[in-house]
Amino acid sequence: MTGFAARRGAGAGYAWTWDLRAVNGKGFDLRLRLPDWIDGLELAVRAELQKAVTRGNVNLTLKVAQEDARDTSAYRLNTANLSAALAAMGGVEAAALSAGVTLRPATAADVLTLRGVLDAQAQEIDTTPLRTALLADLPALLADFAAMRATEGAALATVISAQIDRIAALTRDAQHEAALRSATQADSLRDNLARILAATDAVDEGRLAQELALMAVKTDVTEELDRLHAHVAAARAHLADPAPMGRKLDFLMQEFMREANTLCSKAQSLALTRIGLDLKTVIDQMREQVQNVE
Repeated sequence: MTGFAARRGAGAGYAWTWDLRAVNGKGFDLRLRLPDWIDGLELAVRAELQKAVTRGNVNLTLKVAQEDARDTSAYRLNTANLSAALAAMGGVEAAALSAGVTLRPATAADVLTLRGVLDAQAQEIDTTPLRTALLADLPALLADFAAMRATEGAALATVISAQIDRIAALTRDAQHEAALRSATQADSLRDNLARILAATDAVDEGRLAQELALMAVKTDVTEELDRLHAHVAAARAHLADPAPMGRKLDFLMQEFMREANTLCSKAQSLALTRIGLDLKTVIDQMREQVQNVE
């Protein structure tokens, strides 16, 4: 499920900016861009995010800067990395210019945030107060993130609920059409049987009865319709469950489609075939929406 949250904070002599984004994904892929000079921060942040999110591609970026820019004793400029970074930026700007793309001019602050340009002298810095302040600020960011996802989830639930209702209605239509087909199918079988008996005297009545019974079984859609009704009930139960159920719904979509395919193959009726095709269309649309559900 997509989501976004951003937050600014300050404390322990530093100012920081959080940027948390998520897009749809079948699994859970977490990518963190955190200052590596803050001891123990990444493990703590990763643990909190894994509690808050279970599905999707999640990216969290944290930028930290000292509030008092005059205090530079805790940092050392890495001139070699600075030269390499400036050369790389020059190459990017040249490539962009040749492609007709205009880039925003980079500031000194942007350059200093690049990894390796500014070395923190860890032996002179106690990052514990900063880590504590950052972790205290993280729950508010996650709350904003969850609120946005909840809003999208409510809208998504309305769409999926309507699709489940449509599948239930089509299943009832299929049940009604199957009952009508049974009456006409029995008449058709009797007519065909009379023709066969009139055409030849060498008919094995026992074998003929077996073939007719086998034909009736092959075209019977009762089990498929019963399973579709059961899947509808399961889908509604999953949708009402506050726990993460995206993977369960994803699996249920496969079961829905399997029954719809079997219904079409057994249809033996134009009307029933049309209903089966409509079912497949709605199920496919619902499967696309389910990919957005955590």
